[in-house]
Amino acid sequence: MKALFEEENRLQRFLDVEAALAEALAEVGEIPKQGASEIRRKAVVSVVTPDRVKERETRIHHDIMAMVEILAEECGKYGKYVHWGATSYDIVDTAWALLMRDGVSILEKRLRELRDVLCDLACDNRDLVMVGRTHGQHATPITFGFKMAVYAAEIRRDLERLGELKERLLVGKMSGAVGTMASQGERALEIERLVMRGLGIKPAVITTQIVCRDRIAEFVCWAAVTASSLDRISTEIRNLQRTEILEVAEGFEKSQVGSSTMPHKQNPVDCEKVSGLAKVMRGLVVPALENVPLWHERDLTDSSSERFVIPLTFVILDEMLLTLVKVLKNLRIFPENMKKNLEATKGAILTEAVMMALARKGMGRQKAHEVLRGVSARAFNEGVPLRDLLYKTPEVTAYLSKKEIEELTKPENYVGRVRELIDRAVRYARSV
Repeated sequence: MKALFEEENRLQRFLDVEAALAEALAEVGEIPKQGASEIRRKAVVSVVTPDRVKERETRIHHDIMAMVEILAEECGKYGKYVHWGATSYDIVDTAWALLMRDGVSILEKRLRELRDVLCDLACDNRDLVMVGRTHGQHATPITFGFKMAVYAAEIRRDLERLGELKERLLVGKMSGAVGTMASQGERALEIERLVMRGLGIKPAVITTQIVCRDRIAEFVCWAAVTASSLDRISTEIRNLQRTEILEVAEGFEKSQVGSSTMPHKQNPVDCEKVSGLAKVMRGLVVPALENVPLWHERDLTDSSSERFVIPLTFVILDEMLLTLVKVLKNLRIFPENMKKNLEATKGAILTEAVMMALARKGMGRQKAHEVLRGVSARAFNEGVPLRDLLYKTPEVTAYLSKKEIEELTKPENYVGRVRELIDRAVRYARSV
């Protein structure tokens, strides 16, 4: 991913657009075919080098014109056909589309890998019962596979959103100074079509001097949403790795050091990195949105920030995805701690199960809720198992036998339709 946005590769993409323009012009008879061939031959970074362009730019203070001048000089008598009818951002924005197309392809691959790892964890742990938590408190039981299936479905939505927006994002332009195509003459629409066909992208339906920045803003907003999805998973792992919970933990290599002063520490540093980078990613949303409203047919206030925002969006999200996949592939799972935590409330997390059983037996839902609220409060205050008090509560035993109470207060018996829900989520997640 980083290589895509290196100076040399970005310059090569500018040159690719110049070459594609020359070939389109030759195809419609606007310039000689020999000229197009020579421009294509010289439009490479081994000839038009980054150093030469930078040196020229220091004198003329225009990066695209510096490249154009050097390419034209290298093409000799055919140099007069370089950049024919184009404005700088015909080249820049179309090159951005090529770079982003390659970057999106990498992100899609990474997201699919993450989705597959989550789906595998969901299927492998579908019956591993653990505490469900709301407000940081023990709620009712779930399974670890269920938790992973929820995340897999979310990553699928991130993939789906990317598939939708890339149709709007990956477009080029060859429409000239203010977007009217005046400089390319009668064949302008055909020239643009041929340029984009040669580069393998679509032309924007209409532009000003630039491709309108709502497209890039949408992508950066998507990246921030996706980064937040990754942050969500990482935050959960960090919480579950707390010493007093320790239901899962990042892998920890034999030679790895957790602290410079506390030899025992095994910190969730990779998940913390993902959460930290998510903060940066969300911060990129503001400049991307600020770049949408430009003066008239364009100003240059988007250019400087985009040289950071676009590459960083791709590079940071790529790093987050790579890191989280590594974490999940090496995740340590502690079933014995999950069992211990299930028992920490002495059965209180099963009050809903008993309440609904009483309601179905005829007590009524509201009355059952009030009875269980009182019993669970007593169990908490007295430090005794809920089950023991249920056995001694006449309102309960009038409806439920001891055997029924025993079965109702087993966590594994109150995980609902998790198997079916996991299967449904995995099918959904793998469908994109």
